[in-house]
Amino acid sequence: MLSVEEAQNKVLECSIRIKAVKVPLLDSLGLILAEDVISKDDIPVYNNSAMDGYALRTEDIKGADKSYPVRLILLAEDIPAGKVPTVKVNPGYCILIMTGSPIPENCNAVVMKEDTEKDGESILVFKECAEGENIRYRGEDIKNGDKVLRKGKKIFPADIGVMASLGKSEVLVYHPPVVGIISTGDELLEIDKELEIGKVRDSNSYSLSAQLKEIGIKYIRYGIAKDEKKILEEKIREALSECDILLLSGGVSVGDYDFVKEILIGIGAELIFWRVNQKPGKPLVFLKYKDGFIFGLPGNPVSVMVCFEMY
Repeated sequence: MLSVEEAQNKVLECSIRIKAVKVPLLDSLGLILAEDVISKDDIPVYNNSAMDGYALRTEDIKGADKSYPVRLILLAEDIPAGKVPTVKVNPGYCILIMTGSPIPENCNAVVMKEDTEKDGESILVFKECAEGENIRYRGEDIKNGDKVLRKGKKIFPADIGVMASLGKSEVLVYHPPVVGIISTGDELLEIDKELEIGKVRDSNSYSLSAQLKEIGIKYIRYGIAKDEKKILEEKIREALSECDILLLSGGVSVGDYDFVKEILIGIGAELIFWRVNQKPGKPLVFLKYKDGFIFGLPGNPVSVMVCFEMY
C-alpha cells in the first residue's frame, strides 16, 4: 500500500498529451496560446486624435496663453469618429475633431476643447501645443510584424481585446483535457427521484462536476452505471473514446460487486497503483489507458471530493 506522498508523486509523474486546436476568439478566454500572435497591421492604422478638440498647426498658436489667446478661423466641416476629413487645414484655420478621428492634412497637433473658447465662427486658443500633442500616430501601439502575445501565455480579457483589434476571429490554443464522470452502483438514483429503502441519490457525479467546473475544466457526465459487468464496460468504453481522463466513483474496493478495477484491466488499462494509506480514500485506484488516465474513486461522497483535491 502506497503512502499519500508516493501516490501523489506517481500521479505527478504522468502527463497528458495536450492537443492544439483552433477555437473562436471568445472561447479562448482562460486557455493557453499554442502559437505566437503576430500583428499583420499597424495599430492604430492611421494618425488619429487622442482627444476631443481642434486639429491645427502648432506654428499658428505660438505664444498662446490665457492672457494672450490666439484666434483661429473654425472650418465649417467637423470630423466625428469614423469620418475621413476631406478639407485641407490652411494657416490660421482649425477644425473640430473627435477622439479617434483621422488627423486632417497640414495639422500636426490637437488642442483640447478645455483649452479653447468658441467665439462666433472663430476659436480662441489659450495654450501652446507641441508638435504631435494629442495625436496617436500610425503604429504607435502595435506595428505590423510585432509579436504581440507569446506562445504559452494564458489568455485574459485584455488579450481578447487585443486579438480582436488584430482581426483574429479564431485562436490556436492548447485545449485542456476533457474529463468524463461515471457514478457506479445499483443503489444510485437520479437526483430528481424519490428516495426508497436501500437507495441513495447520485451526488458524486455532481460534486465532481462542480469541482471541475470551478477550475475551468470541460467535463462530460455519463450518468449512473449499474453493477453489471456488461453495462459498466460499455459505459466505460464510451467515456474513454471521448475523454482524456475518466473519473469513476464506487466499485473499486473488495466487495462482491466491485467490478471497476477488474473491468479496466480487462480492457487493457495499465494499473499504476491501487490502495493508498489514507482515510478517507483508501481504495483509490489509478490506471493509464492509451494516452489517457483513469481514477477509480471510492463511493463515499466525502472520499470522492477529498481524493479529487489531493490527486
